[in-house]
Amino acid sequence: MQGAVVVATCNRFEAYVDMDEPVTAAVALGIEATLAAIEAATGVPASELEGGYTVLGGNEVAEHLFSVASGLESVVVGEGEIAGQVRRALTESRKLGTTSAELERLFQRASEAQRGVKNSTAIGRAGRSLVRLGLELADSRIADWSTQRVLLVGTGAYAAATVAALRDQGAEDISVHSPSGRATKFALKHGLRAVSAETFPSAVAHADLVITCTTAEHYVLSAATFAAGRGAYETAIDGSAGVCPVDHTARRLVIDLGLPRNVDPDVATVAGVDLLDLETIRLHAPLEELQATDAARDLVRDAARRFTSVGERKNITPAVVALRAHVFGVLDAEVARVRARGDEGGQTEQALRHLVGVLLHTPTTRAHELAETGRADEYIDALSALFGIEVTEPAALEQRDVADAG
Repeated sequence: MQGAVVVATCNRFEAYVDMDEPVTAAVALGIEATLAAIEAATGVPASELEGGYTVLGGNEVAEHLFSVASGLESVVVGEGEIAGQVRRALTESRKLGTTSAELERLFQRASEAQRGVKNSTAIGRAGRSLVRLGLELADSRIADWSTQRVLLVGTGAYAAATVAALRDQGAEDISVHSPSGRATKFALKHGLRAVSAETFPSAVAHADLVITCTTAEHYVLSAATFAAGRGAYETAIDGSAGVCPVDHTARRLVIDLGLPRNVDPDVATVAGVDLLDLETIRLHAPLEELQATDAARDLVRDAARRFTSVGERKNITPAVVALRAHVFGVLDAEVARVRARGDEGGQTEQALRHLVGVLLHTPTTRAHELAETGRADEYIDALSALFGIEVTEPAALEQRDVADAG
């Protein structure tokens, strides 16, 4: 394995692996290495993942990553966070020393493709983050964000983005709960109030807006949570006149940004509570033009073709160098023979070198054309069949003939 970069977000895990094996073995070995790494990191046996993943190879990889970076594979098409997540994946790989030259090129071109889509299509102008789109959908029912009691459930990257978006809207009363126990640290960092597990139901019952964005694989909020919170309130109010009242008649909103879902669908049955989940957000994702997605995908495909074309040109270079080394080797031998026969003026040598240059022009051009259409192997096989030339890595070839190209 030459290198690996992992793109991990709230709803995707993708490993990009650069294999130094023959094409026939690269896919199988890449899968084996990736599953082994996942098992070592998580303890989940590779057998349990069988059938739960998709494998792409060759030219498909670039188009997929470019689509991901451009937000075309997101729940809300055009959402903005994924571009930064892709860039950070490469940065993290550099820190760990697991990247490679080809992966560097792949991820840098992905960022270029994303910028092209953003700047050239309606999806770039209309695309927005899941968090901000959810808050925009909530905005129509909130007259004054500064009066809203907001409860955030989660402390990851999405939670940080949510805090920023809430403050941009004008929200001031924000508290945070973490099912994994990280609320205090997150609250201190972002100037929030931490909510413990014991007081979580009560905080839910008191909140005007609850936003969940955790990676938990179980529901962190359900109708039972509201019932427990209201029960705790009723008990508290019986013993203290100073308890902050809960207005059970006011409409409350729960926004579920989790994948898998953080909120049990039964929350929608709680009186006075509206549930907004990712599917609903996706249906409301704005597109300024009906053709925006198609135009973006065309740009992505074109960028992927260019990426592959450059890569194929690099792959065909050893074959072109080998052919030229072979031909110029034959030429040098013939020039030496002519000189030995008394060609003092060098006219014969000059003519021969010119002839060889003319003859090599078409095979060289054809090599690049075949490479761009994915037929480089045919060219390499032809060299072997016609001239007995076996193509090796560039480092093993004579390089002086490259200077003779002019």
